[in-house]
Amino acid sequence: MSRVLPAEGDLRRVIGDGAAVPDGEVDGLSADELISLYRDLVLLRTYDERSVVYHRQGRIGTYAIFWNHEAMQAGSVFALEDRDWVFPAYRESAIGLVRGMPVSTVLSWWRGHPAGWWDPAEFNVASICVPIATQVPHAAGLAWGKRLKGEPGIAITYFGDGATSEGAFHEGANFAAVMRAPVILFCNNNQWAISTPLSAQTAAETLADKAAGYGIPGVRVDGADVLAVYEATREAVERARAGEGPTLIEAVTYRSAPHATADDPSAYIDLERVEEERQRECVGRYEAYLRRLGLLSDEAAEAVRADAVQLMRDGIATAEAEPPADPSLLFSHAFADPPASFETDLAELRRILG
Repeated sequence: MSRVLPAEGDLRRVIGDGAAVPDGEVDGLSADELISLYRDLVLLRTYDERSVVYHRQGRIGTYAIFWNHEAMQAGSVFALEDRDWVFPAYRESAIGLVRGMPVSTVLSWWRGHPAGWWDPAEFNVASICVPIATQVPHAAGLAWGKRLKGEPGIAITYFGDGATSEGAFHEGANFAAVMRAPVILFCNNNQWAISTPLSAQTAAETLADKAAGYGIPGVRVDGADVLAVYEATREAVERARAGEGPTLIEAVTYRSAPHATADDPSAYIDLERVEEERQRECVGRYEAYLRRLGLLSDEAAEAVRADAVQLMRDGIATAEAEPPADPSLLFSHAFADPPASFETDLAELRRILG
């Protein structure tokens, strides 16, 4: 079970530090499942680190970094079933990988290529949402629809702390609560909305406190503790399946990488805090936990990392092998009755592209 730390706003943790703070454990997870969770973490970390490299090489476009957010993503999805739906924001762009989505598909999305489109029903992963918080009503609506139809399955949607300042978050959370929709509202609170600190966004003591205004439970968890995230999400899943409605989970961490590859955070972020957080990042913490349990050797860890790197190499090769997209795609689905100017616009675009 997780430990609750009242001094940190009832923040829940499972993984200790191997010294003064003892490790906890989560009931019901086998050794194989603990290792499977590790594979998911490493896959996401490798994807993120390689994507930054690919951006610098000009092989993908501007990229939203999620380094040290992997525990929030892998831990929460691990608590779901395949029938459950995932509604990601841009910082969860690779979350489909833990559902079996090809690496090349996500890389193609960042390359702006149609090969990066997917059928959401194939993986039960909705399209990546770039507008802030608009995926919250989407998730609430799908979950409510399932409840009305008597269909199994729930939904989870991810958003940052900045999204809680948006009207779409309020609308989605309020709607979900009133309709008792089986949805989990998962906030990755890294304490920065690009360069706006959390203190400039809300006067609430914690973001989880906002749940009270909707009449739903609010839970705070250490966002760098993958087991605490898993446990909290599993409890929220059980509530949703039992017809008890939504839960707001606030997973707390500190953004220790730029907002995106186009961002220079040195002008506004606490660099000392960044360094502290990098020393306790989520993949390393979980790896050390598994080693203390005797479940992970050097050889096994290296094999997991090698597999993830090879998946990335194969994925970028597949993405780059795609033929150039037909520019007419930019126009063909914009209007049912296209304006006459589209014809000349398309001709000009073809001329520019050569």
